[in-house]
Formats: sequence, structure tokens, C-alpha cells
Amino acid sequence: MAAGNTVLCIHRDPDQFALLRERGYGLVTATNGREGLRLLMSHPVDAVVIECYLGRMDGAVVAAEIRRVRPRVPIVMVADPQELSRQALKSVDTLVDKSDGAHLLWAAIHFLLNTKPQLDLVR
Repeated sequence: MAAGNTVLCIHRDPDQFALLRERGYGLVTATNGREGLRLLMSHPVDAVVIECYLGRMDGAVVAAEIRRVRPRVPIVMVADPQELSRQALKSVDTLVDKSDGAHLLWAAIHFLLNTKPQLDLVR
């Protein structure tokens, strides 16, 4: 169930995630990796959506740091899969092709949040 779930969206164009808000998710948005990591540490989040190409801090580097500090938070990477290296996918739970649109992204987040075992975690 989406109610109460908060998603951190680290993307150069966070307005793309309006469908998540419409479906009941709370959103915390950042347009770069450094800001996203700062928000991760100051906000409780249930999942992270991260763009692979963020400029200065590559999305794969940011995802690896998120995995290090919050190992149980699901991470969805948005990218063109033909341009990704295997290394870029090591820290994420799933990949959504950026051309697939908001509905597939919502479905991926919904699936991850509703099928992973719910543990009592310190956020």
C-alpha cells in the first residue's frame, strides 16, 4: 500500500514523478547526488529512485553510498540500459528504462515496497 511510503527521487527533472504523488507516495526530491545523500540522512524514506546520469556524482556512485548507509532501502535506477555498465547495477534492486515512462516506474516501486519482507529498521 502506498499510503505512508516516502520515495527519495534523485533526478535532474524531479517533476517527472508526479504520478507517484498522485498514487499516494510522499516525495522528497533532489536534483543531484550530493543533495540526495544529504536528504537521505535527514528524512526517513522507504525507497529511492535515482537517475544514472547526474553530472558530477554518477548515479552508480550515489547508489553505492546509499546501499552502504541504508542497506535495506530499495533502489530503482532510471537509465538507458544500453549505456550502462555492470558496475552501475551492482547497488540497485531494479532498473527501469527511462523510455518506459512513469507507470512502469510506479509499478517497480510498488512491487519492491510490497513484496520485500517488512523489517523493523532504524531509519
